[in-house]
Amino acid sequence: MSMKKTLSYQHTIYTCFGGSATQATVNNFVPLLFVTFSTQFSIPLDQIALLASINFITQLIVDICAPKVCSKIGLRACVILSQVFVAAGLIGLAVLPAILPLPSLGLALSVILYACGGGLVEVFVSPIVQACPSKHKQATMGLLHSFYCWGQVFVVLASTAFFFFFHISNWFILAVLWAILPILDAICFALVPIPALTEDGSQGLKPRQLLQSKTFLLAVLAMMGAGACEMAMAQWASAFAETGLHVSKTIGDIAGPCAFAVLMGLSRVVYAKLSQQIHLNKMMTLSGGICVLGYLLAALSPWAAGGLVGCALCGLGVGIMWPGTLSLTAEKMPAGGASMFAGLALAGDIGCVCGPALVGLMSRVTGELKTGMLFSIIFPITLTIAVYFITRRGAQLSSD
Repeated sequence: MSMKKTLSYQHTIYTCFGGSATQATVNNFVPLLFVTFSTQFSIPLDQIALLASINFITQLIVDICAPKVCSKIGLRACVILSQVFVAAGLIGLAVLPAILPLPSLGLALSVILYACGGGLVEVFVSPIVQACPSKHKQATMGLLHSFYCWGQVFVVLASTAFFFFFHISNWFILAVLWAILPILDAICFALVPIPALTEDGSQGLKPRQLLQSKTFLLAVLAMMGAGACEMAMAQWASAFAETGLHVSKTIGDIAGPCAFAVLMGLSRVVYAKLSQQIHLNKMMTLSGGICVLGYLLAALSPWAAGGLVGCALCGLGVGIMWPGTLSLTAEKMPAGGASMFAGLALAGDIGCVCGPALVGLMSRVTGELKTGMLFSIIFPITLTIAVYFITRRGAQLSSD
């Protein structure tokens, strides 16, 4: 009996968990090296920071193109390529800056490679998990996205330990070591069964059909709120702790961004356990309320400890938002297919870009980072309102 025949859809789900962890690697490893890149390659830090923008812009482009690519080469090829691109980008980081005339070009090309992989992961891994036969799809979706959180924490802690024991000048060795995970995941994707994303095996609704659906448009609004709510705190937590709350960087990073990521992961695991007892829309409404409370506490608390607790509460609240919106939309629009998930991923990424930018803009206008944090309550409120109207539309949404 061949290995393919002995592997089940449960193995497919596990492989998707690994894919989610590789996405955490590409999004969180390189920012740890911004100062090192600037020093080693004599590149101004503001230019190095553009690598984050290149990453996001590339993923946005992939979100748009992914359904068309999938229709040409197939779903299995897309998810295998996602891991190949991630591995190539990580290995490229270790090689290209050293062999190209412009190290900055080598860094940018490497980021583009792994961002292509990260974008494909974001578009296709969630619908594959949703399509796999499972009694508890919402719980499984929550677990899938928790692996991004655990991957984020593990990448930061393991990389920090490597730099401590082997010195940060050997970062290129670690980049190659991180490439092992996507290589193994690519092999797994080649072997596990891949389900059809729709019940009839079609590619699903076309973009024009999706744009005519009020359900989909509400889901887009919810995803933008989810992405903005998550990244507004995730990207500003460290700076907010240091400048807004006036605590040391070490304490601020542990009690701010790290606590945020841990509680975000825990909330997804906890919901996976409770998904049969608590309906998703009620859990998302509760999550929105927790996020509003977290942002209010961070912005208005007169004590640094209260502000840090607010940062952590936001992680607890946002955990369900992204996977919950995907699950809720898939439940209401089962014929959505790849284009629907790509559109939702695009909306979420737009929120990820706009959320931190709006916090920065409000902070610059008022001269106070706490004002930007206070303004951020608009993001969870937007998501909660959108989820309310999605659930109100009821069973008709599947054919909307």
